[in-house]
Amino acid sequence: MRIESGHPNGLHTERIATGDGLTLAATVSGEHGRPAVILLHGGGQTRHSWRGTVRTLGALGYHALAFDARGHGDSDWSARSDYSYDRLADDLLTVASTMAPSPLVIGASMGGMTAFHAVGRNQASFARAMVLVDIAPRIDPEGLKRVSDFLNGYRDGFANIEEAADAVAAYNPHRPRPRDPRGLMKNLRLRDDGRLHWHWDPSFFRERSDERREKHAQSLLDMCSNITIPALLVRGAQSDVVTTKGIDELRARLPQLEVGTVPGAGHMIAGDRNEAFNGAIMPFIERHAPLPRISP
Repeated sequence: MRIESGHPNGLHTERIATGDGLTLAATVSGEHGRPAVILLHGGGQTRHSWRGTVRTLGALGYHALAFDARGHGDSDWSARSDYSYDRLADDLLTVASTMAPSPLVIGASMGGMTAFHAVGRNQASFARAMVLVDIAPRIDPEGLKRVSDFLNGYRDGFANIEEAADAVAAYNPHRPRPRDPRGLMKNLRLRDDGRLHWHWDPSFFRERSDERREKHAQSLLDMCSNITIPALLVRGAQSDVVTTKGIDELRARLPQLEVGTVPGAGHMIAGDRNEAFNGAIMPFIERHAPLPRISP
């Protein structure tokens, strides 16, 4: 099911029903039937982190869609805290079924893992190509801990938006702190306690043991034998999450993998350097999801 509203600046909002009765909020540009691109945000982010990329792709002639993962942003929370990667992959397949066949999928961090699961668990792929943004099956444990500490911190929320902006600035010290933090309200919700809390369901981010993380990493590597579509990994040069060792291990299992690096960007590449990120992915998109030629 698809419910559509509003068309500001070439973008509009849709809500898409999942197989288990939740609805997902999506920002969309372009026309149905055009080559499709689906964008998946990272953990703790929202679809708005892709806003510039969605607008750019739509203006070029693609049908681009970025959606809030369940438990994030304006999408529903699961009453059963059903947030496994298999469930997230099911949601991706549901979204893909509303668009033209064989979309190109772009996933950042958690979104990349979701795309990996959706493609890798089936020998017959639903996507024509995928872009993984600063993610690999095995990542740096210290970088992972820093991400986890941020996502699982601030359980009591914030007294005001300035406190939230301070928290983000501490997590991303290389990114200039905005003079006006009001844009951060997309990522916050005012709850009954009168305090601002992050938009995500607190039960989404559960600590994993080292054993479970290793089992998950091995599972992803085993899935590589099912992944035959073109793939691109974009890494932030200042990322503390993806390592050269992790990339080499993935390339050994996924020989078609291309790798690009965005200078001056950390783990949140699209937020750190959006134009440079778009420049890194567009040649890949144009090769593997070409737009139909218009006859003169």
